[in-house]
Order: sequence, then C-alpha cells, then structure tokens
Amino acid sequence: MPQSLAYLLVHVIFTTKDRTPYLQDIEHRQRLHAYLATIARDLDCECFCVGGVADHVHLAIRLSRSRTTAKLIEHLKTSSSRWIKANTTISTFAWQRGYAAFSVGPNDLPALRTYIQTQEDHHHKYSFQDELRAFLIKYQVEFDERYVWD
Repeated sequence: MPQSLAYLLVHVIFTTKDRTPYLQDIEHRQRLHAYLATIARDLDCECFCVGGVADHVHLAIRLSRSRTTAKLIEHLKTSSSRWIKANTTISTFAWQRGYAAFSVGPNDLPALRTYIQTQEDHHHKYSFQDELRAFLIKYQVEFDERYVWD
C-alpha cells in the first residue's frame, strides 16, 4: 500500500494536580478548552470536542498518523499549563502527572460529544473517581487504586 491511512479516535481525560478546582471561572475554562482544541489542531490532530469541570478536562481527538497519544497529551498539558499561568492569576496551576485515554469507534463520536458537553450536569451526580473507575472497567483497563489518584 503506497500510503498510510488511519482513523484513531481517542477520548482523553486528565485532571488538575490533586484535583484542585483551579478552573472554577467558567470564562477561563471556556478559553482553556478553545486553547486545548487549537493545540491539538496545530499538531495535525482533529479535536471534535473539549469539555470539563473545575478539576478536569475531557477531549475527543482524532489522532494524527504521526503522533503518539503520549506525545500529544504531553504537549497539551505543557502548553496549556503555560497558557493558564500567563493568562490568568493562577500562578500555581499544574496538571496531574498521568492521564486516561480510551479508543472510541467513529460511530460513538456523537454520544462522546454529548457526554463531554454535559460534564457539569454529569458531575452533579457522579464524582470524578466514580467516572474514571467506570471508564476503566468499561474498557477493561487493569488498575490499582493506590496509584490512580494523585
């Protein structure tokens, strides 16, 4: 085959350090979400949706053929952390060390977009820990509770 073809849709989740609610200001949060989408697009990844609440974000991203998930997320977190410190009064901002990423089929994109866009409502009922635990179980990711939460 003379060309490389791929469609890799990833649901990415990461939180602020110690899940500190740094992103309470809705205007700052919306600007951050737009900035995260721009970072992804600048890395030749298509960002379908970004959302979240005061202590974490969700992204639906089609990964570029030439980009690894780890490098994409490293760039997202590093660039956005610098952006937050430069554009808000949150000088102590930091993301957690880890992240979660799950492969999603293209037919599931509409449901994923809705899920990401309704994070505020979702987290009135469920904690972040319950949410992440449910995803880890759904996608059959083995984990040890002692090392998931930082």
